[in-house]
Amino acid sequence: MAMAVVLFPVANEAPKLEASALEELASFGITSVSLLRDSCIAGLVLEGWAFDVTDVERAVRAVAGTSDGVQTLRPLVQMSVSARGEVR
Repeated sequence: MAMAVVLFPVANEAPKLEASALEELASFGITSVSLLRDSCIAGLVLEGWAFDVTDVERAVRAVAGTSDGVQTLRPLVQMSVSARGEVR
C-alpha cells in the first residue's frame, strides 16, 4: 500500500473534502484519506493499494486548489506493534 503525507499552509478558510475532490482522489487509487490541521498548516494523509505517489501533487490540487507551498512526506518504515512488544 502506498502512503503519503502532504503538509500545506491554510488561509482562514479550511480545506474541504468535497465530493468532486474525493472522486478525483479515488481516480488516483486513493482509498483512505485523513485531513488534519492546526491554525496554519493542514495535513493530508493519502493511502491506497493502487495509489501511485507520483500523483501526490495532483491529489493535493484536488483538495487545496493549489500545490504551492506543499511539502510531501513519504514513509521510511511501516510496521505493526503489539502490547507484547512484538514487531511485525
